[in-house]
Amino acid sequence: MADLLGRRLRTKLNERRGLLVPGAPNALAGRVIADLGFEAVYVTGAGVTNMLLALPDLGFISLPELAQHVTAIREAVEIPIIVDADTGFGNALNVRHAVRLLERAGANAIQLEDQVMPKRCGHFSGKEVIPLEDMTGKLRAAVDARRDDDFLIIARTDARAVFGFDAAIERAGRFIEAGADATFVEAPESLGEMKRIPELLPVPQVANMVIGGKTPILSLAELAEMRFGLVLYANAALQGAIAGMQAALRELKSMGRLDESSPTVAPFSERQRLVRKPVFDDLERKYAYRQKNDAVGGDSKD
Repeated sequence: MADLLGRRLRTKLNERRGLLVPGAPNALAGRVIADLGFEAVYVTGAGVTNMLLALPDLGFISLPELAQHVTAIREAVEIPIIVDADTGFGNALNVRHAVRLLERAGANAIQLEDQVMPKRCGHFSGKEVIPLEDMTGKLRAAVDARRDDDFLIIARTDARAVFGFDAAIERAGRFIEAGADATFVEAPESLGEMKRIPELLPVPQVANMVIGGKTPILSLAELAEMRFGLVLYANAALQGAIAGMQAALRELKSMGRLDESSPTVAPFSERQRLVRKPVFDDLERKYAYRQKNDAVGGDSKD
């Protein structure tokens, strides 16, 4: 299935229609995203860090932790998975290992960025980037490491905040020469810069809509008209979950009780539907039936 999902993702990005992709900080969020009909899911490094460790996006998660989340999300969804692998967890050799591990875990695309380690959220101040030659070496290693040719390499540059817009575009162009299938100019700060990105670079581009960040929030229709390949809302689900948890727990603290009549909580039945409880009920009956017949010497096929 992985090659089919990778091919599907590549096709959708090449359409340049603004494929809308939310981020998932865990498997349940991935299930909600797929259940609502989104065509792909993004495993957000910031979201995993915030949700797992309650820490800011400053490079705290490890490759094994990220791979574990990818494996869980792959089990939960049947849509393409794009993984935020930050800086690749080291040099070109570390990137090679990360690509191999994350592809085996179920990823269909990996995003690598040119920040120094430890990285910072793309909309934080104080970012630094590595030399261009080091990043192109990482990208060549990523291209060589993938087993499936449709496993996508998305190269992100954070140079806009360090050297300016033109330098970021130049870097992205060099990333394409190194084999990147798509590029991602992080944190443009004006509508004019947004419009120029897909015009100046020949491969599909990522528009990162960070709620509260430095980039103007544009509609999907506007971004599709600009010919962006992917429109990313990396932490919309996480920020919505925070607001939901705060609302439900604030009501509980205030009222001293909470039940399904409250608009702040999902019904018990909806929670069980999302985690596929009926599927496991059926499986339990199936295997219990066979075990029962085996125990009395019966034929489980009767």
